Amino acid sequence: MKKLPVELLYQVLSLLTAFILIHGTYITLIRPQASAFLAREHAILAENPQHEQPRNFYVTLRDYEQETCLVLMLWALCILAYKGVTVYRQQRQLDLDLLQLPGGLPIGPEDTRELKNRLNELSATSRDFLLPRALNTAIGRFAATRSVQDSAIALRSVCESEGERLESELSTIRYIAWAIPSVGFIGTVRGIGAALAQANRAVEGDITGVTQNLGIAFNSTFIALVISIVLMFFIHQLQFRQERLVLNTESYCDQNLISRLRVHPGD
Repeated sequence: MKKLPVELLYQVLSLLTAFILIHGTYITLIRPQASAFLAREHAILAENPQHEQPRNFYVTLRDYEQETCLVLMLWALCILAYKGVTVYRQQRQLDLDLLQLPGGLPIGPEDTRELKNRLNELSATSRDFLLPRALNTAIGRFAATRSVQDSAIALRSVCESEGERLESELSTIRYIAWAIPSVGFIGTVRGIGAALAQANRAVEGDITGVTQNLGIAFNSTFIALVISIVLMFFIHQLQFRQERLVLNTESYCDQNLISRLRVHPGD
């Protein structure tokens, strides 16, 4: 419960930061450069109607739909970075010997109190990671039931619950990945609608308005789809690392705890 407000605050601040950075870039660079380019091209076309207007990076990005897509992309990348760092820190914990036991030494019910004390000596942040929680749960179940099988079941239950929690926490990022192409299609509809509104002028021979509005339609979809492809790559990478963390944690606990649990005859 302590982590939710921190992550929520991070997401809100990262959204504000993404908006400020992207909107500031648009105001100071992208839209002025696009306007200057279009003004030059309009002057050239007035002198030479056969002139072919080249594609321009700033013109491709200048509209509000592209700006929105870039804000959402930067926001999603910030969330992915936060979760990626957390997974990386937990993955590094798997290289540590948290139980601090000699190799091959069996673990009996009388050792569980000492092992739990060692885990409780970790920092509050480290104790919230998956590995200490899984070890603590398995040790506690073994101390209560003196059953290796019950301890193994408790361990797998913790790992499965963590996997489901990590999967559910990706819902916000998946929503953003879905919203970006939707925003691009909104730009497409807006551009086509505006182009159709200029149809009467095109009939009279002035196709400038139609071409500019069709440019809005196609550019917004193009940018949205490119951003979506890039973002989905990072989402799948994070999901892969989260799944590997859960599997590696379960393997670590099996090798370093479950396989060494012993119950004395007569207990």
